[in-house]
Amino acid sequence: MSVRPAPPSVFHQVLLVVQKDLLIEWRARSRAFALACFAVTVLLLFSFAVGPDIVVMRSHASAYLWLAVLLSSTLLLSQSFQVEVEAGALEGLILAPIEPEALFYGKALSNTLQLVGLSVVITPFVLALFDGSFSEPLYWHALVVVLGCAGVSAPGTLYAGLTARLNARQLLLPLLLFPLLVPALLAAVKATDLMMEGDLMGQLSSWVGLLACFDLMYWSLCGVLFPRVIDA
Repeated sequence: MSVRPAPPSVFHQVLLVVQKDLLIEWRARSRAFALACFAVTVLLLFSFAVGPDIVVMRSHASAYLWLAVLLSSTLLLSQSFQVEVEAGALEGLILAPIEPEALFYGKALSNTLQLVGLSVVITPFVLALFDGSFSEPLYWHALVVVLGCAGVSAPGTLYAGLTARLNARQLLLPLLLFPLLVPALLAAVKATDLMMEGDLMGQLSSWVGLLACFDLMYWSLCGVLFPRVIDA
């Protein structure tokens, strides 16, 4: 009598989803290049709109950075389920022996890693275009980038799954996502601004802690809601 092998653990399932998504993006590297070009173009448009006022550009450099990440994230997140939908594989993933929570957290982690990579690429352009510099240790910037990108990815993955089967998903996704991201976006912008302008009153850790609280709330709540969304 054959013994049916036990299904992989939820943690292993999450890693498999992350590996699958990153492998797909690696094989379609032109999309990542196009996404980076789009983000840099957004930064250039901001610099042209502000004009040659270096003081104004420097004071708003952190906002331009996160706006570029936010606008680029809509393109990245809309592609999150596109491959599965176009190949008819989304239903197969749902019916496969994989937990919906593992599917969500795997895709959210994959999107977070890609957004972090995008942020790393465009940060030198922000510093060069807007005459910015970091007055705080760089590990603070790394922490804020990871937390900020995670705050965008969790609700973004939820809404990407919700709109995956809709024809107007690229229009509906930002309409649903942007209002929810306002608190986390403000915390990320303020923390980045303190790193660039100087944290004279010791507020940086408070804003980073607030951003971490938003991330905890987003990742917990979206993980609970995702099984209902994906089955809808």
